[in-house]
Amino acid sequence: MQFVGYDTDDPGLYVSRAASDNASDTDVPGTVEFVPLDPGTELAYTLGERHCAGTITDGGHVPCSNPTAPHCPQHRSTWVCAKCTGTCLKDEMDCLEPHAIYLAAFAPDTFKVGVTKEWRLETRLREQGADRGALLAVVPDGRIAREREAEIAAEIPDRIRIPKKRAGFHRDVDADAWDALLSDLGVDEDDRYTFDYGLDLRDRPVAETIATGTVRGVKGRLLVLDRAGSTYAVDLRDLVGYEATPEATTRDLQASLGAWD
Repeated sequence: MQFVGYDTDDPGLYVSRAASDNASDTDVPGTVEFVPLDPGTELAYTLGERHCAGTITDGGHVPCSNPTAPHCPQHRSTWVCAKCTGTCLKDEMDCLEPHAIYLAAFAPDTFKVGVTKEWRLETRLREQGADRGALLAVVPDGRIAREREAEIAAEIPDRIRIPKKRAGFHRDVDADAWDALLSDLGVDEDDRYTFDYGLDLRDRPVAETIATGTVRGVKGRLLVLDRAGSTYAVDLRDLVGYEATPEATTRDLQASLGAWD
């Protein structure tokens, strides 16, 4: 079996049984199973070799043996809209619906600007693992939204790396800094959001790539697992491409500070 994808909206992993050491793009597509990552779920997988996760089609999973992971150039998809700053990179502009320009806060004091379709605002904030969010404006289309985002990004970053997010998992948002920023931008109370992922962490989780333990929760694309008295944060993207066997890992792992209490 192989981990071939993940979902952050409905947290879970996509697992395929089509992958093998001799996998090729001409193999018959395999069935894709969804493994939910609800709190309390027990995971017990040992990771093996990692290679391209292939692609998921309507017919199932088509494996690929290329050693490049999580995806080789043939199966790597690029969302051009993520690079847009107002000049459309597609043959024809298709983001012709209201878009929201927002701010996201990550504990303790990391803030970013972003853009999404208006109806996806809360979903998008959760997908990123934001602790708080704020709607800055709604504009007629994606082009205008990206232009505004690019202007704001000169002062507030539009990208935050995963290690930066993980570092604040056990912290609270600096409410004074957040409120001061929103006040300066004139954001109404009704346009502010607060999220709780139920992690209840006392210490920073240890960064690891494992799939064994008890699920504490998922925040953005970071899976938080408890195992042997320690708490780990696993980037779901780092699992994609791994072959896995359904048994708990016996690999020695770094212990978190909480393991010594």
